[in-house]
Order: sequence, then structure tokens, then C-alpha cells
Amino acid sequence: MEEVLLWSVYAVCIAIKFRKTRNPRRKWSRQWLLQKRTFSHTKLLRELRNEPNDWRNYLKMDEDTYIDLLRLVSPIILKNDTVMRRAISPHERLSATLRFLATGRSLKDMEFSTAISKPALCKIIPETCEAIYKVLKKLIQIPKTTNEWLKIASAFEEMWQFPHCLGAIDGKHVQIVPPQDSGSHYYNYKKTHSIVLMAVANAHCEFIYCDVGTNGRISDGGVLNNTIFYEKLINKQLNIPESEPVSFDHDLEYVFVGDDAFALRPDLIKPYSRDSLNNERRVCNRRISRARRVIENTFGILTSRFRIFNTAINLKVETIVSVVLACCALHNLLRKKSVTYTPFEYFDNENIIDGTIQIGARCNPDILHNRRSGGRVLQEAKIIREKFCTYFNGEGSVPWQEKSALNV
Repeated sequence: MEEVLLWSVYAVCIAIKFRKTRNPRRKWSRQWLLQKRTFSHTKLLRELRNEPNDWRNYLKMDEDTYIDLLRLVSPIILKNDTVMRRAISPHERLSATLRFLATGRSLKDMEFSTAISKPALCKIIPETCEAIYKVLKKLIQIPKTTNEWLKIASAFEEMWQFPHCLGAIDGKHVQIVPPQDSGSHYYNYKKTHSIVLMAVANAHCEFIYCDVGTNGRISDGGVLNNTIFYEKLINKQLNIPESEPVSFDHDLEYVFVGDDAFALRPDLIKPYSRDSLNNERRVCNRRISRARRVIENTFGILTSRFRIFNTAINLKVETIVSVVLACCALHNLLRKKSVTYTPFEYFDNENIIDGTIQIGARCNPDILHNRRSGGRVLQEAKIIREKFCTYFNGEGSVPWQEKSALNV
């Protein structure tokens, strides 16, 4: 009994000491944060409605697109007023989130322009990103039918002169501030910490599949192997069309294109390695790289428009996944609805006379430099690649390919 009494007295003493040493809260909120209507950037947005170009530069979308997006996410992010305070409106939440994605500024910096406290922004931005992806994820869809795949292949043939191409595959390292005690778990070959965005793009530089969250230590090939997309691909659950003739003499399979980070497969082809090149294979490499450029341009546009990708994102990994997926969904939305989102100069341009390439806004200028690959590859995949090589050097040739192949 005495021992219990002693422990009770000890606990009371500790509680009194803690109460004395703890810094008391001096005020409910900083005064300028309570004057949100005066200092928030929403007041600036009202003025920018008279300057459409400035509005687009500020939120990376025009006002009509913003209003449509606000209408979609409002039911999800709307909060009720309480007896203690007024809730932050959906307009303030969405505009703050879009500005964060567009600039990559720190949350502390965002606090001063939005008149929303940093702790509130820590909750608002993840919630709003999740809401954006929820209402827009239908824009990132793997085709479900053979006819949908045929439409993608038709666009690749029309725009990039690559028949039977179903998409370009690549991975992008999203730089992060590593979590505490994570060690080298997220450390990649670029000597930064990252998670990987693995994506497939169509001929219009739109995402048809995105997977985010694998740590940066894993190679692109390893990341792809752990995706739902790859599982369905190897189990033949994607409803990919069967091989069809593209001319009287050539019967070609439907394939995806990638770089040397991926294993050669009958349904995924990549350029020949440098140590086995001849003139015909250089031409084939050039044509494969030309189709694969769409995913590089897609990443480049995404990075240029959403500057959050140009910084080491200092958020929880789960939140970063939501941020990246929201940006990918917004990218597809703006590619479909906004002409000004992707100006002509954002894309690679070719001079068909001398075969030279004018590099557009993209994140990897070394796209045509092939890395050596090793390991065993399927003989069937080699045969399929040779069929494409024969076609590109025969009936499927274009006038400028011989000159441009010299640059590969």
C-alpha cells in the first residue's frame, strides 16, 4: 500500500513539473492568419480573372478548367464551419494545392501567400491531391478492349510512323527528402533519394498507366516487373491484338517500346546494343527511339508544368505518391482540354531534310544514347525485333531515316 502511495505522489510531482516547464500557448492564432480575406492569394485570383494569361501562369490551367475541376472535387474536400472557426473553403484548398504543385515551394512559404497555416496545409494538400486523383483517375486508363488498343496503335503509326506500337514505357525518379532512419533504401544510381514513377504513354503524350512508390534503388526493369500492368502483360490479360500484316510481305506483332533498362520480350522491344550495330540496325534503333520519345516528352511536359518535380519533395512517402498521381491526372486533363498547356516548343521537332532533332522540353536529353544490356533474351523476341528491322529498312522506310540514323 505504501509503495502504491509513493508511486502516486511521484506521478503527481512529474505532472506538476511538466506543466511548469511546458511553454503555454500564447495565442489561439496569429493575427494576420485570421485576416484570410485580406491576405490570401484568392484576392489576387479575383484580379487575375481579367488577365487570362496570368491566371494560366499562376495555376497552370485556364479559369474554365479550374471551375470544372473545383466543381468535381468540392463535394470531397468541403468542410463544415464550427462554433470555433470558419472552415477553409474548397476554392482556397484547391487553389493552394495547385499553386504548391505548380511551384514546388515549401509549405512554410505557401503559408504566407495563402494565409493558411502550415499545419493546416499539411492536411489540406494531401487530401486535395487524393480528391483530384479520385475524380480524374478515369483519364488514366489501360485500354480494356482490342479496339481501344488498335486506336493507340493507329495514332503511333500516323504520328510517329511506327506501326503496331501500343505505348512507350519508361520510369522517372521523383526526388524526395528521405524518411528518417531510411538509410539507403531510397538511394538511386543518380546519387539522390527517390521513388519511381513507372508509366506508359500513348502517341499523344498522355498517360495510360502510372505506378508510383517503388524505392529508387530498384532498376526500371525491376520496377516494371512488380507492377499490375506487367503481371497482366505476361499473363496475356490485356486483350492485346494478334499480329497482323502491315504490308503484303510483312506480318508484325503489336508491341510496346522501351529502352535498355527493360528486358527484351515478344511484346516489348528495345534498341539493339551498340556492340552489334550495322546500318540496318542503326535505322531500326532510330525508329524505335523515335516512338519511345513520346514518354520522354510526357515526363518533360509534366516536369516543366509542375515544378514540384524539380525539388526534393519533403513530405511523407504516402503523400508524395498522392501528389505524383494527382499531377499525372492533371496532365492528362490539360492535354485534352487546354491548347496552351503544351505549346509546340515543348515537343521534339525533326528536320526531315538532314535528320537532325531539335530537343524539346523534356527531362532526359540523352534519350538516343543506348545503355548496354546483358542477360539472356527470348529468341522469339529477337525474331520479332528483326522483323521490325527488316520492315523499317524496306517497305516501312521514310526518306530521312538514313541521315538521322547517323546521329544515333
